[in-house]
Amino acid sequence: MESLSFSLLSYPISNQTGLSKSSPGMIVASRSNNKNHNHKKTQQLPKNLLYRRRTEVPPDSYPVLYPVKETETDSDYDDNEVNVNLDDNVIWEPDEIEAISSLFQGRVPQKPGNLNRERPSPLPLPYKTRPLGFPTSKKIIRTQPARSNRQPVTNLLYKNPTFLITLARDIRSLPCGDGSNNNDDVSLVLDQWARFLRKGSLSLTIRELGHMGLPGRALHVFNWVQKQPHLFPDDRVLASTVEVLARAHELKMPFDSLDRFIALASRPVYEAMVKGFVKGGNTRLALRLISTARESKRTLDPSVYAKLILEIWKNPDKRTLVLPLLEELANRDDLKLSQQDCTAIMKVCSKLGRFDLVEALYDWFKKCGGVPSVVMYTTLIHSRCLEGKYREGMSVVWEMEGLNCLLDLPAYRVVIKLFVVLNDLSRTSRYFAKLKESGFKPTYDIYRDVIGVYMVAGRLAKCKEIRHEAEMAGYMLDELLQG
Repeated sequence: MESLSFSLLSYPISNQTGLSKSSPGMIVASRSNNKNHNHKKTQQLPKNLLYRRRTEVPPDSYPVLYPVKETETDSDYDDNEVNVNLDDNVIWEPDEIEAISSLFQGRVPQKPGNLNRERPSPLPLPYKTRPLGFPTSKKIIRTQPARSNRQPVTNLLYKNPTFLITLARDIRSLPCGDGSNNNDDVSLVLDQWARFLRKGSLSLTIRELGHMGLPGRALHVFNWVQKQPHLFPDDRVLASTVEVLARAHELKMPFDSLDRFIALASRPVYEAMVKGFVKGGNTRLALRLISTARESKRTLDPSVYAKLILEIWKNPDKRTLVLPLLEELANRDDLKLSQQDCTAIMKVCSKLGRFDLVEALYDWFKKCGGVPSVVMYTTLIHSRCLEGKYREGMSVVWEMEGLNCLLDLPAYRVVIKLFVVLNDLSRTSRYFAKLKESGFKPTYDIYRDVIGVYMVAGRLAKCKEIRHEAEMAGYMLDELLQG
């Protein structure tokens, strides 16, 4: 039988039996028989293959694939039943095989990225960051505006300073009568508020009437209080009335009744009488009350002694009476003085030349936990300057600088005078500049001291500059420059 061969150009023919692919684009089909034939007949392609409607599709390109070695996975094992035969004929049970195979299982696939990244720490929780301690009270803390709406009117008025001062102004505005019905005039104002008042309420009203210069009206208010059973007896109202009358020299009683009053008066009323006499300038009666209290072993507040010492110091003829009062204060075991009273006594002691008492009071005040003010520092520096201890005064200045203490005009005067005595030109100029930067106007003595220290240093141009500044401020310093 004849052998038939033909070629195809890029014709997709499956590789079946009897067909072979000899070269790209040509396929040879052969059919052989037992006989060998040398004649081969070629067959041309049909028209649909010779004249194609579309161009030839380029061959597909695939990436190069490399052989991968297969590894054993869990699929190689039989999950149901696997028997392993070793040399010693040991048979593994399925649960044992499952347990061992679980040890060699691969890790769980994760998302791409840094596998060793550190997670941020969680935010602190309030109940973990709160310091340990006792639980807070269940009692609700209300502010004054929120609480005042639920309080009765009595609680809002009986100790309200604005309301009590308004009562004093209303009483002051009452018309002045003939003197017989003044109590009735006061009752016109106080009767409408009587139900809202309590004991001690009108003590502020009485003191305010005393500041207004109306001690008679204050006495009328006290007489009205005596008629109110829910307001009297009250030591606070009585003490305020006695202080106002004593200050205005209206407390009129004979000395016999004064001794009886001293024996029966309580401590607040007794101290109010002494303060009234001191503020009124009647130091004779104040000293008599102090001596009577000493004889009867009655203890008075140290502030009473401080006010009496200051008032006595104003009279040069009675300055010798100050030392016994200071000694009596020094012997007190329960001595308690405010910062103002302690500074005032230090000033008196420095003027008396008792510099040891000044140092003792300053040391006592600091040991008691008090914080000295700029006035106390100034008093101490001035006392040490008067004593001639200028270096010790500089230590106080350094202490003030360490505490960043703000100086006032008297403090600048004392400090600059200290620097001038020490002939410290740099500190003098610096504090003189700070004085003007603080907004203070230098006084005549400050200009005089600063010009003097510049003259000693030989800086005449600076002296003329400060002299011109002093003349612009209204001071005449020509005599100092000529000298």
